[in-house]
Amino acid sequence: MTAGKPPRRRWIAAFVAALLLQALLVQPDHPGGLTRAMLLQPTLELPVILLALLVLGTSRLGVVFRFALTGAMTAIFLLKTADFGMQMVHGRPFDLVSDVPLLDAAFRMIDGAFGRLAALGATVVAALLVIGVVAAVWWATGVWARIALPTGGRWLAALGCGVAAILAASEARLLPAGWNTTGIPGIAGATHYAFQSVREVQSTLAGLREFTEATARDGLAGQPVLFDAIDRDVLVIFIESYGRASLDTPFYAERHRATLEAKTNRLEALGLAIRSAYLSAPTRGGQSWLSHATFANGLWVNDQSRYRALLASERQSLFHIARRNGLRTAVAAPAITMPWPEAAEMGFDTVLAAKDLGYNGKPFNWVTMPDQFTLAALDRLLRHDQQAPPLFAEVPLVSSHAPWVPVPDLLDWEELGDGRIFDEMATSGDPPRVVWSDPERVQVQYRKAVDYSLRTVFDYAALHADDPPLMIVLGDHQTSGTIAQDERPDVPIHVIGPPALMTRIDDWGWRSGLVPAPEPVVPMDRMRDMILRAFTTAPLPGTEG
Repeated sequence: MTAGKPPRRRWIAAFVAALLLQALLVQPDHPGGLTRAMLLQPTLELPVILLALLVLGTSRLGVVFRFALTGAMTAIFLLKTADFGMQMVHGRPFDLVSDVPLLDAAFRMIDGAFGRLAALGATVVAALLVIGVVAAVWWATGVWARIALPTGGRWLAALGCGVAAILAASEARLLPAGWNTTGIPGIAGATHYAFQSVREVQSTLAGLREFTEATARDGLAGQPVLFDAIDRDVLVIFIESYGRASLDTPFYAERHRATLEAKTNRLEALGLAIRSAYLSAPTRGGQSWLSHATFANGLWVNDQSRYRALLASERQSLFHIARRNGLRTAVAAPAITMPWPEAAEMGFDTVLAAKDLGYNGKPFNWVTMPDQFTLAALDRLLRHDQQAPPLFAEVPLVSSHAPWVPVPDLLDWEELGDGRIFDEMATSGDPPRVVWSDPERVQVQYRKAVDYSLRTVFDYAALHADDPPLMIVLGDHQTSGTIAQDERPDVPIHVIGPPALMTRIDDWGWRSGLVPAPEPVVPMDRMRDMILRAFTTAPLPGTEG
């Protein structure tokens, strides 16, 4: 054993070092793996590591092995931690190819919701955690490398290491066909995870190549006349974090269904026709822009790499097509507070970011302004000229975006002014750091925020019932599964407009009113072509979707 320490302390250090390495090897990559029995799982990599350290000792090769092992275990720790977080929020693993840019988005989200100090604190904690893991693995491997064995003992350790390595490779299914065996007493989860991560990167890159090819295949966008049945403004309104949980999770459905039913009665009494269904969205828990792109472009944009490839392509979105066919196109985006050069590739004539909407009130933490003000600004800035061509606009609302604190009240539309009327609401109640310490309060606030957005949007529809726009209202994604209590990616969609125009979507088979039937669930990437076909008078080539 190592000289200079009493035998008992050396054995304790060796035990603690082995336990630490074991903990890293069995670290779960998803919430379901976090169990009490986790540490007790026998890992086949641990004997390989410990025996290799005993064999190599403090030699130069031993130091190289420790460096490589520390780097590998730290990388696996970071990737598993990222997977764990992504599974909690988005219901999917972390994508090494696509998700790294989300780290900056996460920082800005924490900054906006909880303050700059919290964002910097989270960054410091993350950095210290990485440093701590590196130091811990280096120390643990050093403890075992300094254990001195006689020559015969090293030969036995080398033999045992070889046998353990073969068993670990077999359990991880890394050996040639016919060599892998079953029934091995132990797991090689970390090894399997590492190689699976490599395969997932390869799969993502292959899928990206196929997606890039798909952007060029478009049988509809080049048709000479499209959207000639449109005789009024078209508003594509995304309600943030509005998912199927609002209708199926009892805690939310009790309130949200009541709102939808009441608004159905009011809108139908005003002479409007309504159809509703569900869409399956490409994302959960965040990354709203992926759903925006999927809906508008008719392609499944489920990660950041595909999003970038789409922007670099010649793909024609609903907005490109509307602009080419004589409609004005615009986006009113209250969440945009930084330069947004990508908007130039999306087919918009006019881009209204938060600073362009005329709001001089206080922000609601991360949320820049209430949804009601955004919709009023839409009228004031884009819908005031009755002689202008019809407008085709995207309006991604933000009041139902986390942290859902505080939630504004719905006011008289004539009293909004420049938004300062909301100031008292914007500073009311407990701050996010207090509310988010209690999961039940988070769910209550989420329920309130979505209900506010629903009431606001459908009140806006009622406000314009005398000369109604065609409104396509949909959720961008479910909120995270821990809050939604529903892991499905489904979101409601509602189409509201004058009965004569709404007959053009009768063959979609959607239910009347704002409460959708359980089926159908339409993939969101089918909507672009469905809308083009419905609101173009001439038959279009190909099959729908």
